[in-house]
Amino acid sequence: MTITLYDLSVPTFLQTIRAVSGFLNRAAKHCAETGVDPDDFVHARLHPDMAPFHFQIETLRNHAVWGLEAVRTGVFAPPPLAGAIPFTDLRAMVSQAVTTLEALTPEEVNSWSGKDLDIDVFRPVDEENASSSAWGPRTLAFTPETFLLSYSLPNFYFHAVTAYDILRTRGVPIGKGDYEGRLRTRTA
Repeated sequence: MTITLYDLSVPTFLQTIRAVSGFLNRAAKHCAETGVDPDDFVHARLHPDMAPFHFQIETLRNHAVWGLEAVRTGVFAPPPLAGAIPFTDLRAMVSQAVTTLEALTPEEVNSWSGKDLDIDVFRPVDEENASSSAWGPRTLAFTPETFLLSYSLPNFYFHAVTAYDILRTRGVPIGKGDYEGRLRTRTA
C-alpha cells in the first residue's frame, strides 16, 4: 500500500484535532455541571516554565493548518498568536481548523509532494542543551514529508497531549479514548 502526502497528514491531523474538539466539549460540559468557569483553563499550565493552555491550543492548530500551508508555500508563517482568549474562542479556533483541514482534497495535497523546502523554524540555539538553550530561527532543509513527519506532527502531538493533560489535571473527566479520538479502521 502506498501512503500519500495527504494520507500521512490530513486524516492524521483530523483524527487528533477532532479529539481535541471533543475533549474541549467535555471540559465545557464539566464546567457547566460543576460551576467551574472554563476561562479558568485559559492560563492553566502543567509547570510554571511551560506555556499555558491557550498557547497549546493555538500551536496545535498552527502545526496542522499552517504546517500544511508551509508544505504548499515553502514558508512556515502562522499568524501571530492571539494569546489569552476566552475558552469559547479556543473551541471555535479548533472547530475552524477542522473545517479548514476538511476542505483540503487528496489531489491538492498530493500535488505538493516531491519538492525541496527550506523552512525557517525556531529551534534551540544549543541543540546539545535544548532544555536550557535560548531558541532562535534556523533554516532547515526539508521535503514536504520530512517537514510534516519530523517537525509539524511531533509538535502538533506535543501540544495536543499537553492541552489534554492540563484539562485532566484540572479535574476534567477525560481519558485515553478521548485523546485517541476515532480510530481509522479499514472498511469491511
